Amino acid sequence: MNTAIITNPVMWADVPDVDVIRVGPVFYMVSTSMHSMPGCPIMKSVNLRDWEIVNYVYETFEDNEAHRLQDGKGIYGRGSWAASLKYKDGIFYVCFSSNDMNQFYIYRTKDIEHGIWERSVLPGLYHDPALLLDDDGRNFVLYGNGDIRIKELTEDLGAVKPGGADQLLLEGERTGMGLRIEGCHAYKLNGYYYLFFIEWPLTGNKRRRQVSYRSRELFGPYEFKIILDDDLGYHNKGVAQGGIVDTPDNGWYAVLFQDHDAVGRIPCVLPVIWDRDWPVIADSGSKAPRQFETGLPAAESKPLVISDEFDYATDKLALNWQWNHNPDNSLWSVTERPSFLRLRTGQPADSILTARNTLTQRTEGPACSAETVMELSGMQPGDRAGMAALQNEFGVVRITAAEQGQYTIDMCVNGGDGLEKQLESVEFTAKHVYLKIEFNFEDSLDEAVFFYSKDGIAWTQIGHTLHMKYTLDHFMGYRIGLFNYTTRQSGGYADFGYFHYRRGIVY
Repeated sequence: MNTAIITNPVMWADVPDVDVIRVGPVFYMVSTSMHSMPGCPIMKSVNLRDWEIVNYVYETFEDNEAHRLQDGKGIYGRGSWAASLKYKDGIFYVCFSSNDMNQFYIYRTKDIEHGIWERSVLPGLYHDPALLLDDDGRNFVLYGNGDIRIKELTEDLGAVKPGGADQLLLEGERTGMGLRIEGCHAYKLNGYYYLFFIEWPLTGNKRRRQVSYRSRELFGPYEFKIILDDDLGYHNKGVAQGGIVDTPDNGWYAVLFQDHDAVGRIPCVLPVIWDRDWPVIADSGSKAPRQFETGLPAAESKPLVISDEFDYATDKLALNWQWNHNPDNSLWSVTERPSFLRLRTGQPADSILTARNTLTQRTEGPACSAETVMELSGMQPGDRAGMAALQNEFGVVRITAAEQGQYTIDMCVNGGDGLEKQLESVEFTAKHVYLKIEFNFEDSLDEAVFFYSKDGIAWTQIGHTLHMKYTLDHFMGYRIGLFNYTTRQSGGYADFGYFHYRRGIVY
């Protein structure tokens, strides 16, 4: 049997706060999606290397002005955080907190790949929650930052159990910490309760590291051990936050992530051995391997980011696409004009940051590019349509429709106030335009360059190179976005003929 060779990172893209379980021979993973909809992507793998998106936990999870980008601010950097995934007695559970809603959500389904998820909503924040479904039938959620609390849930995980446990479980180290323990993952294994966290000391090498607590008793006392302190040779950015999972042949692996600047937070898989009932990641916790062989089966690699000809029988997009905030589903279609993505304008906006129905995919390292062709005949004066490198420090290449069928091609960035500051503008007279963005994330270069073309062959660079920055107000790696919005009256539309994506070429 051919076996999979892991090369870290397993995905050089923004897939943060990973949580992995195994059911039979199949691994499932959930991750944070914040303001991207649908959210809480479920990915599937047979070898921890080759992952495929198979479902989302929800299409949208709230419907209000902020989630619809109608309040002028949105839910950037908020939404769903740090989901926990568990399986027990034929039911899959996912839970997360939402900072903007001050609520805790628990979803359940019997069919993780194709099923509809039922949900329960509990008041209050449960920071970085971890479900623990104990073998005695009791269910708990552990959560917190620095001070870790435990709360008991009902048998169906639909509510807090009346009279159940609700207390401080343990306190993380306070002295010399820039970030006290958070990002809990909880397990019951071999008679021990294991809790995994990240922490960030301000002494020593001053990077994030993975730690573990263990106890024979759920409510303690707990012992402590540092189980990984390494940066994989990348700018002292520690590989940390995640949990462990076993394989069918009793192997063990840790699935963690690493901050990789503008591209986002990227997942890594590392071997785990057990030493006196402590999990030890990599080489005694001090050196994480970049590449190693597993005993897991080789499999077909499925792309995380895809090209798309927009050839659909129904208005249901490939799972690789996500909207920026809740979409208005009445204003987009891939069937109204077959083989085109049609984006109609709705509520007026003043920037890509406040525009609804921006359709996005991730960027990937070490480099990637995206190209589209757009027909302009449906645009009205005041409409703006094009392609974005989307984060708070965004860059866009866009068509602006003026009076009497006149157009300009503009390259814009965030002017510091969230509005699109124009760096270059050229008049344009054709009825269709090709747009392209090239991204280079190699060794934190983090540059994006913008182009337009009349024929898709001869390209002209426009504006300035964008020096991309990962900012915590969005808390997400750069995404490629297709957009169309109006600054005046609704009713116009732009037709995108394709989305072509390439990865791996350093420009």
